[in-house]
This record gives sequence, C-alpha cells and structure tokens, in this order.
Amino acid sequence: QLQLVESGGGLVQPGGSLTLSCLSPGFTLRYSAIGWFRQAPGKEREGVSCISPSGDSTNYVDSVKGRFTISRDGAKNTVWLQMNNLQPQDTGVYYCAVNRLAGCSSVAMDYDHWGQGTQVTVSS
Repeated sequence: QLQLVESGGGLVQPGGSLTLSCLSPGFTLRYSAIGWFRQAPGKEREGVSCISPSGDSTNYVDSVKGRFTISRDGAKNTVWLQMNNLQPQDTGVYYCAVNRLAGCSSVAMDYDHWGQGTQVTVSS
C-alpha cells in the first residue's frame, strides 16, 4: 500500500528555516509528480509547490517564490521542501501528495495519495 511519511516540521522563529522530507516506504516515487500542500487553521488546503517526476520542472505558489525550494532524489526515494525566511503566514500543517496520473498541479483533487502531515509553526 502506498504510504507517504512527512517529517521535519517544528517551531521556528520568523526568518528561520526548516526542511521538510517526504518519503514512501515500499513505493517508488520516481515516476510520480509530488506536491507539497499546507493548511492553516480555518483555511482551505493550499498548493505550495510541486515537482515533476524527472525533477526538471517545479512550481511554487507566489507567496513562497524565492524562499522555498523543492527537490527530489530518486535513489533516496525522497522529496524535500527547503523553507527559508519563514514567516508567521507560513504556519500550517504541511502535506506531501502523489500525483501518479498527471504532472505538476496545484489542485488537491489531482493527487491520489497523501501523507499524514507535519506541523510548521512560525512564531516569535
């Protein structure tokens, strides 16, 4: 069964950095687009970034451009989201998701498997 496991969340001060990881024990991610989404309390889930199966194409929501970087390593079967200069508005639960049928998308419905999420809190 395809499972996604996120890690790397935590509490960080504004301006700080975190790196989130997404891996899938027993399922190769290398042929799937992977997306990172976040959901803040009382808000809808938002697409943050995605990366194509080859890693050659990446997308970011405007609010994180220049601060977040998505990457992947097929051999390690892992996708990362490097987050720099974090701000309070970045607070939320971050999820990684697999899109096995299409390329990068910011639409949550396009993704067929989701991790359990990891909490990111940016606060002084």
